[in-house]
Amino acid sequence: MSKNLENKKVVVADILNKLQNAQSVVIVHYSGITVEEVTELRNQCRNNGVEYCVLKNTLVRRALHEMNITGLDEHLEGPSAFAFGMTDAVAPAKVICDFIEKSKKDNLAVKAGLMGTEVMDAKAVVALSKLPSREVLLARLVGSLKAPISNLVYALEALRKKQAGEE
Repeated sequence: MSKNLENKKVVVADILNKLQNAQSVVIVHYSGITVEEVTELRNQCRNNGVEYCVLKNTLVRRALHEMNITGLDEHLEGPSAFAFGMTDAVAPAKVICDFIEKSKKDNLAVKAGLMGTEVMDAKAVVALSKLPSREVLLARLVGSLKAPISNLVYALEALRKKQAGEE
């Protein structure tokens, strides 16, 4: 076996490991962005627990085929960068979409995404980026669970005051 083929197998195994451990992946089309912009994007990704890297499309395609994931082949054309969300499934979509929105660059766009083994198109990734954070969703859930009990307490207190003539 040639040294080059062995190196490619190692890279494919690394990509496979990243895909299996990531909660979500966003595939980004990039071209013509400056070094400063890429550095800023990488810093934002790093600060949000997202791993951003440029990988060869053919090697990613091999790793996806090993995982039996189909539907991304047409998106693995041209320059592609990958944002892996290892701890938060929404973070890659949020970071990438916020960066695109703030920079207003036409040469940076979401191609597709992957959540677990489910393929998402660009619109689904953008919709995912608009979701509130996990903490906000949990707070809303707690508020929704607490509301009926609070309303019951207020109603019982109003009845007690009315019967006691405290109004």
